[in-house]
Amino acid sequence: MWNWLASGLASGATLLLYDGSPFVERGRILWDYAQAERMTHFGTSAKYLDALEKSEIKPRAAYDLRHLRVLTSTGSPLVAERFDFVYAAIKSDLQLSSISGGTDIMGCFVLGNPNLPVWRGEIQCKGLGLAVDVWDDEGRPIRESKGELVCTRPFPSMPIGFLNDPDGKKYQAAYFERFPGIWCHGDFCEVTAHDGLMIHGRSDATLNPGGVRIGTAEIYRQVEKLPEVIESIVIGQDWRGDVRVILFVRLQDGIELDDSLIVTIKRTIRDNTTPRHVPAKVLQVAEIPRTKSGKIVELAVRNIVHGQPVQNIEALANPEALVLFANRHELRE
Repeated sequence: MWNWLASGLASGATLLLYDGSPFVERGRILWDYAQAERMTHFGTSAKYLDALEKSEIKPRAAYDLRHLRVLTSTGSPLVAERFDFVYAAIKSDLQLSSISGGTDIMGCFVLGNPNLPVWRGEIQCKGLGLAVDVWDDEGRPIRESKGELVCTRPFPSMPIGFLNDPDGKKYQAAYFERFPGIWCHGDFCEVTAHDGLMIHGRSDATLNPGGVRIGTAEIYRQVEKLPEVIESIVIGQDWRGDVRVILFVRLQDGIELDDSLIVTIKRTIRDNTTPRHVPAKVLQVAEIPRTKSGKIVELAVRNIVHGQPVQNIEALANPEALVLFANRHELRE
């Protein structure tokens, strides 16, 4: 986000920053700030909006937000239900922009546009100057179906290599191995009927039970609707020649995962997705590992479950949480 801040200053904007928990002062500190400073653009994360809804905080009822024009969300996919919450509980006449890109490209492949409508659950459009597309496994462009987010032509902010990678092998493997010569960003994506986009999770963390690709965001969307669940992480575990879905949940204080809650979680997933989305195991953990920028690390958890080393562990904010996923006897049954 440093790049956004620098470009904001370059445009003449005044930056309003907050460092600390957004849930001090009964969860209202950011809205106190927005009202006092007549904030026009509120940048946040999908996880924050989810937590705000579960805290039953409704800024629209308590604050003067007449100056607020745009709310941007990043970090993870913003599900359709959270669009409903923003327009009902925060403000009915603002531009809600879910955005997605990367630190590596210093920008967004897909993002908002004030000249386009906002469709529930969708990112508004592709970034200007970026040949963004969605390809199937054979490298063919597809619409209204899930595939790989690619950029088919070079772009100005494309990195030219990695540090300490003199022969370029790591760089090539990171972006150009899937489709030779084509930037493959690693997002499981879909172009909608409105020419908007939906991110369904990281493609390298996509689940494949029975050979059917499932985006992890499809499961998070259902599980995290439940009031008992603070957050979750889902992986695919290699099991008896196939892959089975394993769901780990962090629950509200004082709540224990019992058979009744497991049934509720599985039924919620089944009723709103497909039987293949239903996890074989649902397990409780006290903490979920994430990067220093707040993103959950599905691949790291998958590696730990399979007894494999974790790459880039120095990028984790709480690497000690990984021990909660190691040597779980439930995963040997």
